[in-house]
Amino acid sequence: MNASSVFTGPLLLIQLCIRTVISFFTRVLDNAVSWTEGGCAGPSTDPHVIKASSNAVTPTSVNYHFTRKCNYKCGFCFHTAKTSFVLPLEEAKRGLKLLKDSGMEKINFSGGEPFLHEKGDFLGKLVQYCKEELQLPSVSIVSNGSMIKEQWFQKYGDHLDILAISCDSFEEATNQLIGRTQGRKSHLDNLYKIQNWCLKYKVAFKINSVINTFNVDEDMTEHIIKLNPVRWKVFQCLLIDGENAGEEALREAERFIISDEQFQEFLDRHNSISCLVPESNEKMRNSYLILDEYMRFLDCRQGRKDPSKSILDVGVSGAISFSGFDEKMFLKRGGKYVWSKADMKLQW
Repeated sequence: MNASSVFTGPLLLIQLCIRTVISFFTRVLDNAVSWTEGGCAGPSTDPHVIKASSNAVTPTSVNYHFTRKCNYKCGFCFHTAKTSFVLPLEEAKRGLKLLKDSGMEKINFSGGEPFLHEKGDFLGKLVQYCKEELQLPSVSIVSNGSMIKEQWFQKYGDHLDILAISCDSFEEATNQLIGRTQGRKSHLDNLYKIQNWCLKYKVAFKINSVINTFNVDEDMTEHIIKLNPVRWKVFQCLLIDGENAGEEALREAERFIISDEQFQEFLDRHNSISCLVPESNEKMRNSYLILDEYMRFLDCRQGRKDPSKSILDVGVSGAISFSGFDEKMFLKRGGKYVWSKADMKLQW
């Protein structure tokens, strides 16, 4: 037996012991570094601490609901008139500049009815600011169409990329049942008029439809082909606690809800329409970055709208981590698309 074989066993044992000790102290030090002030006080009761995401989110596409007021009474509305607040114009612009500086490429203005406040002039000034000053690639609006005048297109149309008009049925009686109407005005006549204005003033025309109990069996193919929108967004009616469901809600949308199977049947009936973009409850719920009238991100993960602090107070990064935004679902549902009219190569 040589000398090296005598000492090999004990040396290996000593090396193993040293590695074990080093590993132990490494774990202790790692834990010590991760501790923060107040870390022994138990879990925080602040909901912002609980819900904050550690993943950085870029606000590529943002939906700004700057008003909750509306002249329609759609029974399933999930952003209702719980306040009448609207930010002053310069404050709204300041928030939009913060979003642009954080990476925003597309802004969508919605409500409520966005053309209601100051007869659309407030909205027009925001649209113009976003395109001229911020030079955003895409500026869009979602409206019920009832308040839009041709003079608005003449003044602000150049700055708008996409105008989406909400239309849930091509039967006036069904629109009356849903609440998408005002007095005796024809929602459908207005829809076709606005489509012509979009062609005239070179604004991409889009249609949004919420599929529910009253229209789920309808065949809309003929009208959609005739109107020829760049996109037809088809939403499955969604319940949001505090908005259209629950004790504090201003709407009761339970009677409008359809099953996943019914929604799929509607999609199958319209599968020949290439511009159709379907959004089930699963795809819709957390895949939008929504700013409310105070410029707070709304987190819908718990089936309600939990607001962050305003970006005007804490900045975009300080608020967006509480948005509950699911970026993977945003991409899966086709949230990123050709959204600048300059790139659409449309035949006006």
